[in-house]
Amino acid sequence: MRNEKVVPVIVKTSLSVAAIFSTNLAVASTTMNLGWAVPLDTQYGVFAEKFKELVEEYTAGDVEVKLRPSGQIGGEDEAFSALQLGTIDGYLISLANVSPHFPELDVLALPYIFEGPEHAYRIFDGDIGDDMKDWVYEDTGVHMLSFNVFSYRDMYTTDREIHGIEDMEGLKARVPKNEVMIEAYREFGAEPVPMAWSETPTALQTGTIDAGDNGTEVILSMKFYEFAKNLVILNHFGSSVPFFVSDRFMSRLSEENTDAVIRAAEEAEQYQRELVGMEIEETRKQLVDKGMEISYPDKTGFVEAGYRVQQHFSEERGGRFSNLVERIRAVGEDG
Repeated sequence: MRNEKVVPVIVKTSLSVAAIFSTNLAVASTTMNLGWAVPLDTQYGVFAEKFKELVEEYTAGDVEVKLRPSGQIGGEDEAFSALQLGTIDGYLISLANVSPHFPELDVLALPYIFEGPEHAYRIFDGDIGDDMKDWVYEDTGVHMLSFNVFSYRDMYTTDREIHGIEDMEGLKARVPKNEVMIEAYREFGAEPVPMAWSETPTALQTGTIDAGDNGTEVILSMKFYEFAKNLVILNHFGSSVPFFVSDRFMSRLSEENTDAVIRAAEEAEQYQRELVGMEIEETRKQLVDKGMEISYPDKTGFVEAGYRVQQHFSEERGGRFSNLVERIRAVGEDG
């Protein structure tokens, strides 16, 4: 009789252990490795940490997101191809490094194509943005889940002060390997130096380049103020770092978890916009506190040059690209 009383307790305990073990398996049933090229303490990290939080909440832990900043799973230049192959799950890639794989996204890199952030968000969140997401998947097999925050790329120079477009003559400026940005700097009068992001910090330190541009928080987090004396506010290139996910990863998800991942990306996008949008001016002040001289050059010549670049690529590429330029211009800041 004594043994009979013990048996149910043992069975109950075993079942409890099995239940716990089974739950742990469910928590780790699907893992997304989410990468990006710069440190965690940037706008990339703001999006990624919120996305991780929301995905794990909305899937009740069934999908786990592991954050891989600072190029842990590869750099931006090779990330899109890896997404197409399915060898990485998700990556935040700046617009400039997507265009070799999907040229229509170059329309968003055109100088002065946007009148301001609200204009950009009308594009991202409207029919044009939906069309572009659909075309990315149709043409490349990669899912574009969000455009994320819009900000301007701020320019930095090691020594030369920029007061107007005439001061750009002969300036060796690092640019991504992006046709639009290369042509824009040529039109500004500079000497563009196409260069992978991974090579940029060393090139700036050694004097291989005299200038470049990046998101303001990247300039701060990468400590470019140690080598570049001048922060130049031109608002010439709009910057966005969309979130891409491989089809291989998405195909592993249940319908319910697919909806949860998409919802998490959309909500993390809005969270990032609200938070980062308020911090850009503060980041610029921090760069000044670090010793950079900030300037606001006469933009007249830059805007005129930017419009010539818009016209050049619109006529050269035609078709969908030219149509997008017209549609974006038609929307405008006020819709």
